[in-house]
This record gives sequence, structure tokens and C-alpha cells, in this order.
Amino acid sequence: MMGGVSRRLNLAALTDDELQRLVGPERAVSLLPELSLARLDRRALPGPLVSETLAPQPLEDRAWGATPEQSRAITSLHADLLAAGAAPLGTYYLPGVSEVRHLRAYRLEPDSTAGLRWSETPETADTGWPFVQVLTWLRDRASGFACVLTSSARQPYAPALSEEIDMHLHPDCPVPDLLAAHRAHVLRHGRGQKLQADADWTRPWQAMHALNVAAWDRRGLLLPE
Repeated sequence: MMGGVSRRLNLAALTDDELQRLVGPERAVSLLPELSLARLDRRALPGPLVSETLAPQPLEDRAWGATPEQSRAITSLHADLLAAGAAPLGTYYLPGVSEVRHLRAYRLEPDSTAGLRWSETPETADTGWPFVQVLTWLRDRASGFACVLTSSARQPYAPALSEEIDMHLHPDCPVPDLLAAHRAHVLRHGRGQKLQADADWTRPWQAMHALNVAAWDRRGLLLPE
């Protein structure tokens, strides 16, 4: 179950690139006739649910991965994060728009949280391949951005993220280099907000999700309740 109020994504309002990244090239092609008619008639084409609230479900810590290659990648990225000083906060199933719904959460002192993401049921090798994302909220928004997100995912996010998120994509970047790049991206804006020791790890991610939901609503990507 997804937490909070849920609305459906309007596939007809996505760009062609966003649609392909979201549902995969094959399904995007199969949707084209229906999509063209919907756009011509100016009507919606309901897609995945988008919840206003993240609802991570705790999972057991075990050897995850849909394939041996994926399992090795998860193990390697996890080890690299630990070597970089990241504190593990558990493994979760995270319902959402993307099919990449498995997450290992980490805390990175003093101001960042990280997530190791992958899919146990990948549509394609690229969409399911494990990647790391690092998030830091900024102390002030003088630059026009609220937070910095750096990711080693192979594909851009779909739908596109809020314009208030300074998003940087470094596909397949090794963890030490990714963390160094993230720190440099944050320093361009000043300082990050320090994390409280007892703070809920989901808070920064929930706040970013709220920015995205608001941005998607402004674009007309979400169907009325």
C-alpha cells in the first residue's frame, strides 16, 4: 500500500522521452495509438499511482538481486558506501511511480542521506541496475534550489524532477567519485542542512517527494482526485 492520498499520473501529459523511461520502450510503442487518440481528444490516459506520502516497508537484510550480476553489484555498492563512512539504516520496499522499488537507506555525516536503489523485477537491464543517490538539503535557497540530488542511475528520472532540485546524473559513477561530486555540487550553493542524530531518515526524501508532486501538479501530470 502507498501512504496518504494517491492520484494517477496522466500518461498523455508526459513528454515522449519521459513516457519511454517510465514504462520502457516496448510498452511506450504499444501505447502510442491510444496515446495519440487521447492527446487528439484532449483527454487523460491514466497511468501509475502517485502517493503524496512515501510509505517505505521494512524488508529483511538478505542477499538481494534478481540476477547474480545484480547481486554482486548491490554487495559491492553497499561495501563502498560503508567504506565511505555511511551508516546503514535498513532495507525497504518503496512503492512509487518508478519500478525501482527496493532501497537500502544510509546516513552520511553531517548533512546527507543516501539510498542504494534497484529493482527485483526489472523491465530492462538499465532500469533495474543498482545505483546510488545522495541527497542534501541546503541551508538557504538563495541559489533558487532547495536541495541537491546526485545519482549514479543509468537513466534520467521520469517524470522529470522539480525545478527546485539541483539534479546531477553521473551514470555508473563509482561511489567515492559520486560522493566527491555530490559534495562539490552542494558547495556551489553554500552549506547543507545538518541532520539531527535522531531524525527520521525518510524526512529528507519525503520533502523532496513533496517538491516533485507539486511540480508534476503544476505541469498537469496528475489527474484530479
